[in-house]
Amino acid sequence: MNTEALKAIQDPLKAHYREEPEAAVVTLRAQGTLGEGVSCSVATGRAIAEAGLHPATGGDGSLLCSGDMLLEALAACAGDAPVGFRAIRMRFVLDSDASDDELDTLLKLTERYCVVYQTLAHAPELSITRARQDA
Repeated sequence: MNTEALKAIQDPLKAHYREEPEAAVVTLRAQGTLGEGVSCSVATGRAIAEAGLHPATGGDGSLLCSGDMLLEALAACAGDAPVGFRAIRMRFVLDSDASDDELDTLLKLTERYCVVYQTLAHAPELSITRARQDA
């Protein structure tokens, strides 16, 4: 898409959002379901992504790694308007015979070892650069 076509699409939206900032607020949702082994099927809105452990943490490399997905999302997200999340809520709906203590431990371990959670909770230093591709 060229610049003029993108501006034609975005200019009316930007004007609307300047007049009514709350109109720009959307709620995004994602849902994951535990799979075999240590994997999770994530409904992306377009397809099902099978995510699991990175080989450095015991995965076999056949599943998407959440860290790679985070970086892929960043690469796909180049834009020109101030955006961001106001809140992120994670809720587990579990069908389990586990005790409350065991389920609480699940949440603690998720907080501690989830690369995306930790990245959001403790923002890394960010930088943006550009370079021309050599001809």
